[in-house]
Amino acid sequence: MRFKLCLSTLLLSTTIAFGQTNPTIMTINGQPVSRSEFEYSYNKNNTEGVIDKKSAEEYVDLFINYKLKVQSALDAHLDTLSSFKKEFLSYRNQQIRPTFITDADVEAEARRLYRESKQQVESNGGMWQCAHILIGLYQNAEKEEADVAKHLADSIYNALRGGADFAELAKKYSTDVNSAKDGGTLLHIQKGQTVPEFEKALFALKTGEISTPVLSPFGYHIIKMIGPEDFPTYDTLRPNIMQYIEMRGLREQLIDNKLDSIVTSEGKAITQEQVLDRKLASLEEQDINMKYLIREYYDGLLMIEMSNREVWEKASKDEKALEAYFRKHKKQYKWTEPRFKGIAYHVKTKEDVEAVKACIKDVPFKQWAEKLRDKFNADNTIRIRVEKGIFRKGDNTLIDNEVFGEKKTVKPVNGYPIDAVFGKKIKAPESMDDVRDLVVTNYQEELEKNWIEALRKKYKVVVDKKVLSTVNKH
Repeated sequence: MRFKLCLSTLLLSTTIAFGQTNPTIMTINGQPVSRSEFEYSYNKNNTEGVIDKKSAEEYVDLFINYKLKVQSALDAHLDTLSSFKKEFLSYRNQQIRPTFITDADVEAEARRLYRESKQQVESNGGMWQCAHILIGLYQNAEKEEADVAKHLADSIYNALRGGADFAELAKKYSTDVNSAKDGGTLLHIQKGQTVPEFEKALFALKTGEISTPVLSPFGYHIIKMIGPEDFPTYDTLRPNIMQYIEMRGLREQLIDNKLDSIVTSEGKAITQEQVLDRKLASLEEQDINMKYLIREYYDGLLMIEMSNREVWEKASKDEKALEAYFRKHKKQYKWTEPRFKGIAYHVKTKEDVEAVKACIKDVPFKQWAEKLRDKFNADNTIRIRVEKGIFRKGDNTLIDNEVFGEKKTVKPVNGYPIDAVFGKKIKAPESMDDVRDLVVTNYQEELEKNWIEALRKKYKVVVDKKVLSTVNKH
């Protein structure tokens, strides 16, 4: 009895200890977050190369904010959108599908392709090695050109009959530059692979014989039969076969075949999608990093879409809100030094200097580029070169000289010898457009801050500080 009691106590103690190996570090909206999930995110975002490396305690708020955004996306049912499902399943498949086959499966496919290729070549009469000297001739060549080519080919043939070295003459005279550097040698010739004129002459030769000049659509060939060639070994061709497998997507075909085989073996009571889901569950059970990698992508897609709706899209498209934000915070956009709002431009004639000014004199600044393009650079004729913007001292050499009184050498623009500027010096932004990028960034930051504050009020967050203190220390 005492033995049973001690055993049951031991088992209970073991169970409790095991249950605490991955304790809950926090709850968000009642949903538990394990220490291992927090550690995965923390360690991934705080590697040695990170500039702003944080402690676990400092990282907590960033992690919570991320999770709150994901929770708000789930509450908005963004996970039910077809676009979300399609993108997530695509990523899931990239991670899971390759696990259905092994390197041995790919190797077996490569050997099958090798055997088929070898059998096809052997059934077609095998492979032959030969060499040729090509005297190139266009099909529509004049008679004089054709006579010259024929005379040269005949002369080379006569030289070969007199004992000249084939390889040396190929290097010197052949217009087939690829084979010429190898003495005219052509490898792996099969029946049906070359033009009929070449093939007929080649297979009429015995090993070591040289043909008279043969005319083909490419010119005159002098062909040397070297002899039959053994099909290359598997090891020799393996790199090319593997490259072929990747280029033709045969690896994916192997995976599809394996999935079809699984579905068929189970009596088609399961779909490929269910097989993939089952495989994912199995891999996540075996490898916790895989589980969190998939979860990270799932949550990340939701967070990005929700952030786009709540922050990024609003900040970039809500013109009234941007204007209101700019007016409210206008003082923070003052400059310490005046700037030049206008253009630096380069023209070909003196008349165009004044014509540019007249073109945009009473036009809103944001429309200047379009007006100048329509008037001066239409119909593929470029009359002016223009740089438009709000310039600080040091941004543009020409403006430094003409506006800020600097004495710098202006690099001439080739073909546009006359330099000019047009615009005005301003002490502070005149409109929101003058500092649009900065206003958008600042407005995004405000929207983000307000959104986080609202999420913090909406969802209850509880952090177990004792568990937090054990991060990466257990």
